[in-house]
Amino acid sequence: MKYIRTPEHRFENLSDYPFAAHYVDIDGLRMHYVDEGDKNAPIVLLLHGEPSWSYLYRHMIPPIVAGGLRAIAPDLIGFGKSDKLLKKSDYSYAAHVAWMEGFVEQLNLQEITLVCQDWGSLIGLRVAAENSGRFARIVLANGFLPTGDQQPPRMFYYWRTFATYSPWFPVGRIIQSGTIANLGPEVIRAYDAPFPSGVYKAGARAFPQLVPVSPDDPATAANRAAWEVFRRWEKPFLTAFSNRDPITRGGDKIFQSQVPGCQNQQHTTIRNAGHFLQEDKGPELAKVVVDFVADRSDDDNL
Repeated sequence: MKYIRTPEHRFENLSDYPFAAHYVDIDGLRMHYVDEGDKNAPIVLLLHGEPSWSYLYRHMIPPIVAGGLRAIAPDLIGFGKSDKLLKKSDYSYAAHVAWMEGFVEQLNLQEITLVCQDWGSLIGLRVAAENSGRFARIVLANGFLPTGDQQPPRMFYYWRTFATYSPWFPVGRIIQSGTIANLGPEVIRAYDAPFPSGVYKAGARAFPQLVPVSPDDPATAANRAAWEVFRRWEKPFLTAFSNRDPITRGGDKIFQSQVPGCQNQQHTTIRNAGHFLQEDKGPELAKVVVDFVADRSDDDNL
């Protein structure tokens, strides 16, 4: 598979992104990640979705580290500083899961607190279900794990059509459309940075077509198997959805009703935040994560 790498100068002097770059080789592809905090501290794995990258977590990483945790935020293949395959057909749901499993294995991450949103949840929840021994708890924020048995909201189909056919795919403006806050030009520039031209955007354009929307989708069987794991999942599982996301609204109730680990948790609704709630209310979501880990650690010490 042929790939391309975003020139480093595109990432110079980004607003509020002072983090050192780290890289790992996954099946011949370079994956970038942020790794901040004490290396012996409890791990928080922050997974972004489409078409964002680890920049999305820039307001969450400092308070997570200040809370005594280690924040790890990778860029999915096709996004951020990670390598980008040239063909949409080279991307698949299974490949993204395998790449992230490879990342977790190479860093030998254990006792992970998973924080996932958008496609970060479609990938992260699969990785957690298939490698449950590595995960201690989960925070699901504006995410889901579709099997194709229920129809997505109409807004999703609009988005899929746009991503597939529109000659114009302005990543920064797309992020802006999913937030309540008004993003300044420097933030828009940062979201555009990984994509100097359309040739870099195959991964971003491919994602909507990979969401299982029918029972015979290639990913349906694996997602159903993951759901069977979560229906027996006793580890702590917290939902933190925003109140102004038309894509995932109501998805938190599905997990709360079906995942045993959701029982007796302080599930929260992040007010006045859109789909990219990390952008709108990052510090608030970070506090939810820090408090969640702290509460469970206190229980472990009883």
